Amino acid sequence: MTRVVCGFDSITGNFRENNEDRCLADPQGRFFLVADGMGGQAAGEKASQLAADLFAEKIAQLIDFDSDPSETVIKSIDEAVAYANQRIIQLSEENSTYHNMGTTIAFIAVVAGKFYVGGIGDSRVYQLRGRKLQQLTTDHSLTQALLDAGTISASDAETHRYRNVLYRYLGTTEGGTGTEPEQILPKAGDRYVLCSDGVTDGLSNDSLSALLQEKDDPQEAAETIVRQAEKEGSKDNITCMVLHVE
Repeated sequence: MTRVVCGFDSITGNFRENNEDRCLADPQGRFFLVADGMGGQAAGEKASQLAADLFAEKIAQLIDFDSDPSETVIKSIDEAVAYANQRIIQLSEENSTYHNMGTTIAFIAVVAGKFYVGGIGDSRVYQLRGRKLQQLTTDHSLTQALLDAGTISASDAETHRYRNVLYRYLGTTEGGTGTEPEQILPKAGDRYVLCSDGVTDGLSNDSLSALLQEKDDPQEAAETIVRQAEKEGSKDNITCMVLHVE
């Protein structure tokens, strides 16, 4: 049986007035998620809160976490994302306070011993297996699209002016389409990170990998990663969730 131990931390950071990030860890260890909201005033906070709450509510209703097959899990995850997306769009249209609000989402669902990993936007999920750090999600940013097209190099992408410009996120028509979650068979000793771009704005992959390997307690690891990203100059809200597989 897969046992997951979780730690997380989320701060406003030095450059924002409020924290528009959200993270949620299911008390039963069935799912974990991070959302990074966007929009004026309180709109980003509302969008990320809705994404976290509605996604969690829906997959808890739809999935039998002990036995559902992959096809059912993927369909249920996509239905949960579409549900959250539609509610965010609806509230944005009904209430001028939340006009044009949106949010990213990155998640891991734990079903019948498998991890289902996915996301919309540029919040990310990483896996550390042994000493190898691998990004499991793909950013839905203009920079990533240019990188995929071969127009820019990986080194160009690190500082590209469009790296925080998203073409797909919750709160848009495209946000409700399939998440194409990756299926992972977790191993004891694996470590996973779910994070907003506030982490990756401050830390390189090498730094993130080193911090994950240094800390044997996931809560301590999450807090250390967040503080180091802040120290290294991250200009956004900073949210990190660390999972250890036992």
